[in-house]
Amino acid sequence: MKSRRYLIISLFVLLISPVLGHAQTDYFGKIDTVFADIEKIDNQNWSVTISYSNDQPVVGLSIPLRLAAGENRIVGDSAIYTGGRVEHFDYKGFRADTAIQCVTMGMIANMGPEHKSLDAGFGRLVTFFVSSLDDKPIAELLIDTTTTHPSNSLMTVADRYQPTDDGIDTIVGERLSELSIKPAFVIRTSGK
Repeated sequence: MKSRRYLIISLFVLLISPVLGHAQTDYFGKIDTVFADIEKIDNQNWSVTISYSNDQPVVGLSIPLRLAAGENRIVGDSAIYTGGRVEHFDYKGFRADTAIQCVTMGMIANMGPEHKSLDAGFGRLVTFFVSSLDDKPIAELLIDTTTTHPSNSLMTVADRYQPTDDGIDTIVGERLSELSIKPAFVIRTSGK
């Protein structure tokens, strides 16, 4: 009996280890978190507000999400970056793919010679809206992270001008992977 229990526990640890190893990574401090606040507007329209908590400057974000509403076909139809923490970014993209019911949001701080970043903090990045395609009520909106073409996954990119213990103000060579942050993802639903 003890050996069987030991075998089950060992198998569980072996199976879960790779998952934990590929979970959230952040070399600059505590794990960053992306929050998705879902709220019903009316029977056929919902809003999703994306907020972000970070403890280091960030220069890029990729947030692809899968949308589902049971048998009801839905679409992410528009996004508002105005008033959000990335309003000053050079590129703020929103792409809805109705065929696979996904949206991809991408934000890039710098497309030119100036140096912009998203300072450490917490707050709203963007709000996007979801509508029913068949004029049917959306009883419940479900979202989750996904990967969209070509290889967009939930991630952020830390500013390369991070203070380091060696006094160098840029991250080079093998340390480039440290810039890629895989944040935690939290979904919150309003009681409406």
